[in-house]
Amino acid sequence: MLTSLKQIIQEVSQIPGLDAALARLVSMVKQTMQVDSCSIYLTNYAKQHLILTATDGLDATAIGKVKIGFYEGLIGLVGDREEPLNIEDAPSHPRFKHYPEVNEDSYHAFIGTPIIYQRKVLGVITMQQRQARRFSEDEEAFLVTLAAQIALEIVNAEMRGDTPSTQLDTTFNQRTVNGIPGSPGLAMGIGYAVNFKHELAQLIPRKNTDIQGQITKYRDAVQITRAQVAQLSADLSDKLPDDVRAIFQLYEQLLDANSLGREVEKEIHQGWDASSSLKFVVERYAARFENMEDPYMRERAVDIVDLSNRILNNILQQDGDLASQVPSGQACILVAQEVSAPMLAEFPRERLAGIISIKGSNNSHAAILARAMGVPAVMGLQRVSISLLKAKELFIDGYSGEVVLNLDTALKAHYQQLIEEEEGLYRKIREEGDRASLTQDGKKMSLLVNAGLTANVEMEQFKQGDGIGLYRTEIPFMMRERFPSEREQCELYKSVLSQHPSKEITMRTLDVGGDKPLSYFPINEENPFLGWRGIRLTLDHPDIFLVQVRAMLRASIGLSNLHILLPMITSVNEVDEAKRLIKQAFLEVKEEASSENQMLSKPAVGIMLEVPAVMFQLDQLAQRVDFFSVGTNDLTQYLLAVDRNNTRVSSLYSSYHPSVLGALCQIQQSAAANKVPVTVCGELAGEPLGAVILMAMGYRKLSMNAHSLRKINWVIRNTKITEIEPLLPEILSQQSPEQVQGLLNKYLDSKGLGGLIRAGAR
Repeated sequence: MLTSLKQIIQEVSQIPGLDAALARLVSMVKQTMQVDSCSIYLTNYAKQHLILTATDGLDATAIGKVKIGFYEGLIGLVGDREEPLNIEDAPSHPRFKHYPEVNEDSYHAFIGTPIIYQRKVLGVITMQQRQARRFSEDEEAFLVTLAAQIALEIVNAEMRGDTPSTQLDTTFNQRTVNGIPGSPGLAMGIGYAVNFKHELAQLIPRKNTDIQGQITKYRDAVQITRAQVAQLSADLSDKLPDDVRAIFQLYEQLLDANSLGREVEKEIHQGWDASSSLKFVVERYAARFENMEDPYMRERAVDIVDLSNRILNNILQQDGDLASQVPSGQACILVAQEVSAPMLAEFPRERLAGIISIKGSNNSHAAILARAMGVPAVMGLQRVSISLLKAKELFIDGYSGEVVLNLDTALKAHYQQLIEEEEGLYRKIREEGDRASLTQDGKKMSLLVNAGLTANVEMEQFKQGDGIGLYRTEIPFMMRERFPSEREQCELYKSVLSQHPSKEITMRTLDVGGDKPLSYFPINEENPFLGWRGIRLTLDHPDIFLVQVRAMLRASIGLSNLHILLPMITSVNEVDEAKRLIKQAFLEVKEEASSENQMLSKPAVGIMLEVPAVMFQLDQLAQRVDFFSVGTNDLTQYLLAVDRNNTRVSSLYSSYHPSVLGALCQIQQSAAANKVPVTVCGELAGEPLGAVILMAMGYRKLSMNAHSLRKINWVIRNTKITEIEPLLPEILSQQSPEQVQGLLNKYLDSKGLGGLIRAGAR
């Protein structure tokens, strides 16, 4: 039965036009299941009825004519109950309604199941039999499984504008596709799909006996590609910091003869031409990476395939210049199955309005580069084909991860207004961005930056900032092919600490695992988010931990602004063990510093509050550390049991959930009672609504991504603590994230700050 189901779905998905696809579907189901009739009714919400759209068994002339109200007959009952209905003798059922147009008088057995997508009933699929009988559990399971599969086909068809001829209004009116926020901002433009003229996936392998000639052709193509990649990197030299451009070092490593080259030439010696040999080697490498669990390793397959397609085009002497292919005179949204860093660097910047990558995450090289370039980006659009986006006018929201298509005149005008409003608002915010972070009633707020690849650049964006609240040390680890040495780490940390000697710099110890794996230190786990990550990993490898802490301490010699932050803490014992190792490293470095007549200050040591378990040990932990730092991203994820990078459940992820807000309030109260400084360093701190809530709770230190600093500074300078503190009881009493956000939206509107929400800055 599973084989039959796959065959049906595969064949139907390849049929252009929803009418024809559904007609073929019902015929195949009827034949496969040996029933007398199979029919599909689709929902028309505008008219509040279900309409017969396809049938094999009922009277075909009734298609498009029989319309069943939402609460009428057995079809309406299936849709209303949103569950299967299996009846031995349908005419005897009290909800049965006779429709003479369909000629179903001879049918008795009936089974129907709703077709549901994202909690919305799209229609009903039924099977009927002349003899009175109850359909088996296997038959019911088949129909339920089929309904789940065809729901997506219906939605995708309607996104293409392919509505059934029987429909006056679209069934689902799907305009919005949800992905993962990759880079903040709003943009509208024409979807431009990047395609190489030749791709390895479509290449037909060929033999060639000229071994030396093919090796020369391959090597020449590699040299040309190396020069092209070097030029792309050089073109960005005045736009990006060195550590972001280091992304291109990966491509240089892959172009090394000891990487792909040796294996490609081995295939050439087996009698294959250069292109075919490259195809064999690359597909083997890509398959290995794509089958790996962690997202970072899977993204390495993107780099390998992208680079190899460039080599292929040079082997075949094709012009791979992307700039010459992009239409001039219009804003474009770059669309690709997997956007790569060179692809993004090559696209004409003056025409690049935004980026959509069907695959990928916010940790991909393309997302990192997009953020550095200030280009809005959405990643990871599951189950969406490029054909849906290609050559279409699109609106993307890099804050929420939404892509809107099928734009009509009214929508285009609306989104253009949002973009202009955002631009106007941010011009004003930038103009006043360096003013002190004081509320209207004189309360001081401390704003810090979350930094990683571009710490010094990000600090310069907001000179009134009080330092770095979270320096992600794992990013330099992820950008290399090996663990960085103590000297390399020391130089990196010193460049940050010494650049801002009067500001606190909080460096989080290595936090890998989960969604941040290292390619050279593979960790294979069924559930990496609940596995060997953060402090768990580094305590199990004190060699890694001690090298990093010593590098931090050496970098801080002569300075007094180093704060060390421990991630993923779940117990008091972990803090005690980490502090023992930090003390050991401190004594070692202090001895060295003293021998050179240099001063080493003792760093403040704090912990991340991101695992719910610490909520019940706050008093004990407060006795052991100098500060708390709340990671709202993971705290929300663990409290709600939601992976926010999983598009199937990402809509359930919200830091405005009443339980999350209750936890944040409890943390602040405990920190205040124990006189322990506390900073919020998750995304919530960089959102206007989130900042207002946190200020109302009593938080006075917020750390965020650099692009949010001026925006939150603007919010602070236009609010009063005496106005928002009385709102807190009402906020905490709300029953849903939507109610919380609605309440806060009203407040921001009353203060003239509604544009921060309407502009997509959430």
